[in-house]
Amino acid sequence: MSQTYRIALLEDNPKQLEKLAAYLEKIPNAELVLKSKNSEDFFEQLKTTAPDILIADLHLGDDCMSGMEVATELNLPVFFQSKNTAQYLKDLEALKRKENFCVDHLTKPFTEAEFAKSFTRFLKEVELFSTNEYVYLDFNKKKGNKILINDIVFISSSKGAGSANNDKQIYFINQKPERLIDFSFSKMEEKGLLNSHFITIHKAFRVNKKHIKSYQHKTAEITVKFIDHSNKTVSEPLKVSENYQSVIKKMFR
Repeated sequence: MSQTYRIALLEDNPKQLEKLAAYLEKIPNAELVLKSKNSEDFFEQLKTTAPDILIADLHLGDDCMSGMEVATELNLPVFFQSKNTAQYLKDLEALKRKENFCVDHLTKPFTEAEFAKSFTRFLKEVELFSTNEYVYLDFNKKKGNKILINDIVFISSSKGAGSANNDKQIYFINQKPERLIDFSFSKMEEKGLLNSHFITIHKAFRVNKKHIKSYQHKTAEITVKFIDHSNKTVSEPLKVSENYQSVIKKMFR
């Protein structure tokens, strides 16, 4: 697996919450971006981060929501863990049939090795379930480059280029930036870069929704992680223009 998945963790038992967080630190391709003991705090944190996968306890004690209800509302691949998994089997099977995302579960108690094995298998399932979509783009030194859409973080107008210059800079999660030759934002969909994948945050920026880590309401900035020109992974804020802030805010409600 080349993709790193952002994980949201919901567990009402504080000790189990920290234990799972520690387990996840040792799993490649998993980045914990949210952990919470109750649904109210969970959804509050969700306003500033965008996870790819949910790990949740099916039974959240005295919480007003169950893990099943949170999963249904989020509409994300979900890995459940619970002491009483058997009593939820019918609900789990119904969720698998009804929703268009991966669902798995593990019964407590379990060891770190058992969790790692089951969750790693789940990540592979999520990756297989996701359709790999490619586009062909022309770079400065080579034309017709086959690029996985999920590898693209954002595209920006080339700095220092004149108004007549239509070249752009494209940034990736797994390689150094490239210069896109004669690339127009208005024709992105014709290239296969659909609006369902990319969002406008400024007239000079188009960002892959999948790579938006968080949104800071006070500064009106999103955070993205990408490979810079020195081949280093960096995490940087990008300013969202006033005209596009309402769209971004809807993503982090």
